[in-house]
Amino acid sequence: MHEPLPTSVRDALTENGPEARPRSRALETLRLVLSSGGPGRAEFALNNACNANCGFCSFARDALPKERWEYAPRQGAFDAIDILYRNGIRYLIVTGGEPTLHPDVTDIIAHASGKGMKVMMVSNAGLLKPRRLQEFAEAGLSSFVISIDAASAELHEENRGLPGVCEKIREANNELTELGMIATASVTLSRLLDLDALPDFLKSLGFQSVTFSYPLTNLHSSFLGYRETSLVDFTREELVALYDKVKTVKSHMHVVNPTRSLEEMQRFVRGERQHFPCLGGYRYFYLDWRLNIWRCHYWEEPLCTIYDFDDSKLVRDGCTRCTIDCYRDAS
Repeated sequence: MHEPLPTSVRDALTENGPEARPRSRALETLRLVLSSGGPGRAEFALNNACNANCGFCSFARDALPKERWEYAPRQGAFDAIDILYRNGIRYLIVTGGEPTLHPDVTDIIAHASGKGMKVMMVSNAGLLKPRRLQEFAEAGLSSFVISIDAASAELHEENRGLPGVCEKIREANNELTELGMIATASVTLSRLLDLDALPDFLKSLGFQSVTFSYPLTNLHSSFLGYRETSLVDFTREELVALYDKVKTVKSHMHVVNPTRSLEEMQRFVRGERQHFPCLGGYRYFYLDWRLNIWRCHYWEEPLCTIYDFDDSKLVRDGCTRCTIDCYRDAS
């Protein structure tokens, strides 16, 4: 009579064992690479509500009053995640507005993580406390992107309208380290910035990496992360110099934006031929709180409602219309 297989071997050969899910996920990723270039990513704006008052953003409290706040419905969010997963989306960025204002944000994270998605959250950290961070970690959140506007606490908090938020960010980064998670600073290129002083300030808050958002004065979708203001209104020459300056930050800390993308943005503002067409609408998408899915934040019309989303809606037309970092950098 043969000895029974060791548990680890038996589980690896079944669909339900602990080794089965990582193996099946690896095979699924390989299938997506071969069929369409790899797993897709969606930015899911759970709500347009925000507790901050940033001078270069139309989600700001003074630009979008509370009576106009909207939230993605709980079941609709679950449905959307299921549909995104069926269509090859494996990375979900939970954003807003401020996503921690959504009453079901933890359950939404858990639903996506439970399907095998890698889930990240963009936040201003104004509502982050150790208990909530623990809840997010237990729900399966992988990492945070936390907004920073300036190279000093005073200037950042003045622009955000969130007194004391820098200390909350420092405490959150300490807690995330204890939880085995990381946060990346997200910095909008604006006239508030002192890029020479920025790396030391970010490190003092506990950040080891930074991603820069390229300045936007208009968008055509439902996303409101822009504003017509002198804070982000630059001349062509100023923008070219600003992108060069960002490259120098790379010698002081890890910058997520690829150098080739920064050079591409310089070609954009100069009106030169660009080298890297965007994959927004093909591998990268924006989903809003009304459950409309868009090819990106910039586009005038949504592709469709999430309930009508399938591979017949995909677009790959060599678009280079905008400078939205989360689409252009990845592409």
